[in-house]
Amino acid sequence: MESSLKYNPREIEKKWQEKWAADRLYEVREDDNRPKFYALTMFPYTSGDLHIGHWYAMAPSDVHARFKRMQGYNVLHPMGFDAFGLPAENTAISRGIHPYIWTMENVENMRRQLRSMGAVYDWNREVVTCLPEYYKWTQWFFLKLYEAGLAYRGKAPVNWCPDCQTVLANEQVVGEGLCERCGTAVTRKHLEQWFFRITKYADELLDHSQIDWPERINIMQKNWIGKSTGAEIVFGLEHNGVDTKEIRTFTTRPDTIFGVTFFVLAPEHPLVPQLTTPEHKAEVEKYVVQAQRQTEIERTAVEKEKTGVFLGSHVINKLNGEPVPVWIADYVLPSYGTGAVMGVPAHDERDFAFAKKYGLPIRVVIAPPDWAGEELESAYPGLGTVVNSWQFDGLSSEEGFEAICDYMEAKGLGKRAVTYRLRDWLISRQRYWGAPIPMVYCDKCGIVPVPEKDLPVLLPPDAEFRPTGESPLKYCESFVNTTCSQCHSPARRETDTMDTFMCSSWYFLRYTSPNVDNFPFDKDKLKHWMPVDLYTGGAEHAVMHLLYARFFTKAIRDIGVVDFDEPFTRLFNQGTIIYQGDKMSKSRGNVVTPDVYVSEMGADAVRAYLMFVGPWEQGGEWSDQGIVGISRWLNRVWNLVIAGCSEKNVDPDVEKELTRLIHKTIRKVTGDMERFRFNTMLAALMEFTNYLGKVQEAGTISESVWQEAITSLLLLLAPTAPHLTEELWTMAGHFYSIHNQSWPRWDEELAKEEEITLVIQVNGKLRDKVTVPVSITESEARELALSRERIKAYVQGNNINKIIYVPRRLVNIVVG
Repeated sequence: MESSLKYNPREIEKKWQEKWAADRLYEVREDDNRPKFYALTMFPYTSGDLHIGHWYAMAPSDVHARFKRMQGYNVLHPMGFDAFGLPAENTAISRGIHPYIWTMENVENMRRQLRSMGAVYDWNREVVTCLPEYYKWTQWFFLKLYEAGLAYRGKAPVNWCPDCQTVLANEQVVGEGLCERCGTAVTRKHLEQWFFRITKYADELLDHSQIDWPERINIMQKNWIGKSTGAEIVFGLEHNGVDTKEIRTFTTRPDTIFGVTFFVLAPEHPLVPQLTTPEHKAEVEKYVVQAQRQTEIERTAVEKEKTGVFLGSHVINKLNGEPVPVWIADYVLPSYGTGAVMGVPAHDERDFAFAKKYGLPIRVVIAPPDWAGEELESAYPGLGTVVNSWQFDGLSSEEGFEAICDYMEAKGLGKRAVTYRLRDWLISRQRYWGAPIPMVYCDKCGIVPVPEKDLPVLLPPDAEFRPTGESPLKYCESFVNTTCSQCHSPARRETDTMDTFMCSSWYFLRYTSPNVDNFPFDKDKLKHWMPVDLYTGGAEHAVMHLLYARFFTKAIRDIGVVDFDEPFTRLFNQGTIIYQGDKMSKSRGNVVTPDVYVSEMGADAVRAYLMFVGPWEQGGEWSDQGIVGISRWLNRVWNLVIAGCSEKNVDPDVEKELTRLIHKTIRKVTGDMERFRFNTMLAALMEFTNYLGKVQEAGTISESVWQEAITSLLLLLAPTAPHLTEELWTMAGHFYSIHNQSWPRWDEELAKEEEITLVIQVNGKLRDKVTVPVSITESEARELALSRERIKAYVQGNNINKIIYVPRRLVNIVVG
């Protein structure tokens, strides 16, 4: 009998997971009259094993989803797998395993690990992005974007990783121009690529007014989009053999136009060869080659010394008629603005350094405060009074901005303009393991989209994987060779595949109806669930997945596929798990797998410990000793409930105190759950169980009050430890399942803090009184006493020798 009552998490968890699945407890239906709550966690990449870092993203989000479910919501909390990507292809090359086999084996293993967590996932809604039934619709969306003019093909310089042999998006180049995945130095290469016109939505993407997101994510997106307001200014061009008669540049400071003393083109600018005089040709060509070997990040690094070469030609500043020497410099990028920059060294730090290095004039046109005409020792980028600018002298910078813009627009010399740092989304990848781009190249018809009826364009199973830098699809004749759908002549398929961020830009839509085969989703079900109420995941996705998903939603809204503006109403970013002094990740070799801990201590212990290590938004340190402590606490909860309480000497005052504590704990746990303060939520439950242990031992409460306390404890703990509480709930004779019960409510009067009058003395004499909660701690009482204005008058200028605290009565400050 004794052994059967021992807490055995392995046995209990297996039992309840099987029963929940058999009873379809967590299957979600749309014909439920409860209000909907779509709680989404970013789905994992199919890397093979889930480590504790993955669980840190998923377990607390499951706890919150369970909490909302008990609060009376119809909760959709789905799970799937981000299954396309470069690692699978690299494995195919290095180990001779087909990406599909490697990926699906990983899916199976990760699905097993996720099931062991005991989450409320409705597995009938699972999506796997590498399966044809999913990527058929990824291709369909591409065609819709193409029809709407939002997908186009163009030649552009791209980030190229020579080790991964693939193109990288700007967001995937990190640090000092390194590949995000392998750390190899990234180079530049010109290729024909497919792009999505995300820049069309720049202004709308800057608007976060409809969503409740962390401010740092909003700021990161705004900085990435990089909206700049200023003017586009026309410079004259009179050069033999050059048909172009003007060149335009953008500036945020048109008020400094009279301070221009040099003009810089990007080395790749098409006018560079035409404007280079013979005596400068060799030097210019050498510099262009050097610049193209560098990444954009290297070229624009703040600490990098600014270099350039004079072309031997000039442009004309049309506002004052001055000839301005034309240079090339690698810090000017062809992809930003017009690829041309006006140099105003007196008012730009980069231009100042460049002018000093090459002996170019530095002309002050915005006077700093108290400026008396002396040379500047450094650039003055601030606002001031316009000087040396003809009829505009004496205006403030702001007035000069407007007046000069008015003058330029009247004379046809320029216009007010807005530019963005954001570039169109490059989606082409020279890979096999991705969704094929559904386009065909015909010698007669040009670029031809694949008809919708022919989707999906399937990945061929017999492609050969070689590290050539080109897609393996290019060498697969059975894939490449096809027929033009318009003229029926021989044609060639596009061999690039789509960036995997395309797959993750709509997976949350597919969860609403993953088995629909005649459309990406059931529109009625989508309308029921979307937008996502709560999205949780890492902040590292701010300018990639989160930005792309917002763009994608807005684009398909304009196409008429959806009717909402934003995909995720609320966003919460969890922190990271630290182990051995560093962020836990496979690349650092410091991962901890959950399987052994689940086997030894149970999934409930792992779940609870991950929420106890620290505030969820900050993360914490993984410790084997720490999880042992949590395991012991769950065992104490088990023993507390199993042992029950015998009425030895019932004390009405103790019962009253316990009743108040029950309601305070319910209020505290509810508030912490709402704010994702899982660590303090568990701390409150631990305090509650400690108190229950004391009254259990003393036997000072009745059976009815004890049962009320235990019932509340199990309900409050249920989201965190679903298996343990289900077992104890059933053993206590309650109706199955605890996870279908309502979240407990508190009585505000009973939960209210009792108050006392705290006396404050100085050297034993009464100097103040204050009403405080009865639960005030000594440190809180000391701090409060010293902060009182009446007390400061007696303490100021004196040494505090000691502070005497009598609990619930007084604070005596002894000064001398």
